[in-house]
Amino acid sequence: MADTPAATTLKRTPLYEAHCTLGARMVEFGGWDMPVQYPGGILEEHRAVREAAGLFDVSHMGEVEIRGPQALAYLQRLVTNDPARMALDDAQYTVMCYPDGGAIDDLIIYRLGDDDYLAVVNASNKDKDFDWMRGQVDGFDVQVVDRSDDYGLVALQGPRAVDILRPMTDADPAALGYYTARRGQVAGIDALVSRTGYTGEDGFEIMVAADDTPTLWNALMAAGADYGLRPAGLGARDTLRLEAAMPLYGHELDAQTNPIEAGLPRFVSLDKGDFNGRAVMAAARANGPAKRLIGFEMVGRGIPRGGYEISKDGQVVGVVTSGTQSPTLGRAIGMGYVKPDYAAVGTDLDIIIRGQPVAARIVKRPFYKRAK
Repeated sequence: MADTPAATTLKRTPLYEAHCTLGARMVEFGGWDMPVQYPGGILEEHRAVREAAGLFDVSHMGEVEIRGPQALAYLQRLVTNDPARMALDDAQYTVMCYPDGGAIDDLIIYRLGDDDYLAVVNASNKDKDFDWMRGQVDGFDVQVVDRSDDYGLVALQGPRAVDILRPMTDADPAALGYYTARRGQVAGIDALVSRTGYTGEDGFEIMVAADDTPTLWNALMAAGADYGLRPAGLGARDTLRLEAAMPLYGHELDAQTNPIEAGLPRFVSLDKGDFNGRAVMAAARANGPAKRLIGFEMVGRGIPRGGYEISKDGQVVGVVTSGTQSPTLGRAIGMGYVKPDYAAVGTDLDIIIRGQPVAARIVKRPFYKRAK
């Protein structure tokens, strides 16, 4: 790809050259130059993840180290979930909120030692998140360090992920529990391997030193060749996560939405003590949220998109946050927020598409759930 003045301002992951060599179409995402799809197309990548395996570059994500004698106490105040429940090498999904309950970001925290944690945050929020986290250290004996430039991160996702990874590691990946991590070697490279992902499939996220990321990527691609492994970009990542009804910051989560409204109450631990936004979330639990996140499928013809209005009997009652044509299910699906009175599964609604109401129906989330 030829550099342009606009392109040179974008950040690049350690795998930028690998993507270009593979013929990826690169787009701006959160200030990064990232692959949206490869020559086979988004549908092919999506199906590979559901049926075999896909390999994603997620090195644009941010990593923040939290260390010190009061690291746990600091995290308890910072996030909604309860890090005290984590054993060594556990991973935990959680949300970081403002005092008014609005979501700053959703993130995964790893417990790497007694007083040593690593938070993985969304790429587009990294600088905002780090500034907020640094601003919360007063009164705690803790160090908060941005380590984002030190690491590369790839996600191996799909039903053949275990088969691909097994001969490359010094321990059987099948023995790794869901949302746990271990340190070891992958293809002879020191790595942190976690059984996590953002696709609704089984799989692993593998973190290595930034300089080792191209070697890891190439080794995984070679090992997966006989299993149908394909590189996958942002386009497939979005259709996969939407089928699994996983939230995306800026769509289902934002500063105007708290985790109870976003359908994430199991990641809010009201009994652990005080934390940012607790009072608002306790009220939402007790009295019901001001809005509710729904999943819906289209009954009429049309594809919903973020920002489309949702109506009932001609009255606007909500807004679409994400929508797509589901490659796996063969129908159009979406998520959105509606007033609580209109959130019951089975409710018929309309999505306003190009000024016209198109029939839709609320269904259970997730839309897709893999067989165990």
